[in-house]
Amino acid sequence: MKFKKTITVALLAFSTGFITPVFADAIPANPTEKASKEALTQQLTNRLVEIKNMDKSHLSFMEKKELRKEVKKIKRERKSNGVYLSVGAIIIIALLLIILL
Repeated sequence: MKFKKTITVALLAFSTGFITPVFADAIPANPTEKASKEALTQQLTNRLVEIKNMDKSHLSFMEKKELRKEVKKIKRERKSNGVYLSVGAIIIIALLLIILL
């Protein structure tokens, strides 16, 4: 019985180290930060639409390659705005729920 409690406490302490940093970025520090993120997202979306509507037939191979790189970079930046939980954190949360409930 003591072993089970020790494991439960150890898992809880271990998972807290993983869960806390994930939620730390979820709430913006101030309203202007949230507004600036929304403005940046809108600018990136506008640039993607602009690139999509371009007439690329007159561009050289290197210019097209640079546009593709820019599109990939913009898509990565837009994707990085979310909160992600790692597989390990999800497994630990599930184990804690099973053990505690």
